Amino acid sequence: MVYCIGHSIISPLGEGSQANVEAVQAGRSGLRLYHNRFADVEPFCASLFDTPQEFVPLCICSVTCALNDSQIAALPETIFILSTTKGDNLDLLTPAQAIVQHFGNPNPPVVVSNACTSGVCAQITAKRLLEAGLYKHAIVIGCDIQTRFIVSGFQAFKALSPEPCRPFSPDRQGLNLGEAAATIIYTAEPQPGGWKLVAGSIHNDANHLSAPSRTGEGAYRCLTDVMAGMQPADIDLLGVHGTATPYNDAMERTAIERAGLQDVPVSALKPFFGHTMGAAGVVETIIGMEILKHGTFVKMLSGFGGVNAAIRLTCE
Repeated sequence: MVYCIGHSIISPLGEGSQANVEAVQAGRSGLRLYHNRFADVEPFCASLFDTPQEFVPLCICSVTCALNDSQIAALPETIFILSTTKGDNLDLLTPAQAIVQHFGNPNPPVVVSNACTSGVCAQITAKRLLEAGLYKHAIVIGCDIQTRFIVSGFQAFKALSPEPCRPFSPDRQGLNLGEAAATIIYTAEPQPGGWKLVAGSIHNDANHLSAPSRTGEGAYRCLTDVMAGMQPADIDLLGVHGTATPYNDAMERTAIERAGLQDVPVSALKPFFGHTMGAAGVVETIIGMEILKHGTFVKMLSGFGGVNAAIRLTCE
């Protein structure tokens, strides 16, 4: 297993993990209606920064906050992993290289772009690289910034809700988009106490380009993988994807029930942050750890193309 030694979130709700946790605990949402954010785009509800952000500086700020004066970023034993679905104007590798160069790290960065599961898949990638002995530390960054291209695309899918989303509600109308940058730092060096990333799983149900499996097959297999050797009663919190779209919520519910987790407390954070895409898995993992404080936590995500992912973390 690998150990979490630092994290940060920068979102419209605040700068730093603690500020974002306090906002969630206070019930404060970043969602609001935007009328003229992008040219020729219909009004939409989202959680966006008041001032448009640049991708690379936002990522660098998040990493700097997570490092907390640590010098591991520049070490040859450290790997940078960037989770993003759209990158900087659809350029994925160039911004990752710029981030690495800023911190003086000699290793080529890894970019994980696997639809909405990217943030969880990036953490699984970090776990695999560290456990293989290839690196001692991994800095996982999740970031996406909304653009006219993204918003109009989701509008074309008729997937956006005109008001704050309501995951799993019978009256749900769709998702809201969001912006954020978040960083989790993992190490292979044993740490006393704190959170440990114990298990991770990725499955593709190969159902449809944009529609999830009605049986939740991929998500179900991810859940059963990460729960191997455990009982549902051993899980203290289940962080769901919870997009509030009709089919994804229905699929998740089916997968959760098939895995026997229907009685586990659920965390659905899209009503606070919106769907932050490549940052979602990182943001929501951090919030889950900070709110739970100790125990066992499962985070699941699903995405376009039938991809599903889940991780299990524990803190004794």
